Amino acid sequence: MTYHKDPPATWTSAQNAMPAPLDCETQALLRLFLSPILETASNWREISDRLGKKGYRISFRLGRLVILNEHGDAVSTGRGLGVPLAAIAERIGRPSIRAQIDGISGELG
Repeated sequence: MTYHKDPPATWTSAQNAMPAPLDCETQALLRLFLSPILETASNWREISDRLGKKGYRISFRLGRLVILNEHGDAVSTGRGLGVPLAAIAERIGRPSIRAQIDGISGELG
């Protein structure tokens, strides 16, 4: 039997890639800064482009919309900003997502 120190990419490693809970001040500022984009964009490409102009991008992990900073670190989820993925999808349609090799994350297709 062989012991492997680092586990393969699994649900656990993807959960570790989810954003840590934010303090209330940071969360409030991010909501003011980013939520209007998620609430008013007319399509997913517009969301991506407008977030990109502010130094952010979107990803999808474990079925959640995740906001990433310019370094690719998870900052918040859509729900954390008060705009869950389900609400956006209901308004503008489901996103076309290109799955990553881990099978539990993806990017806009």
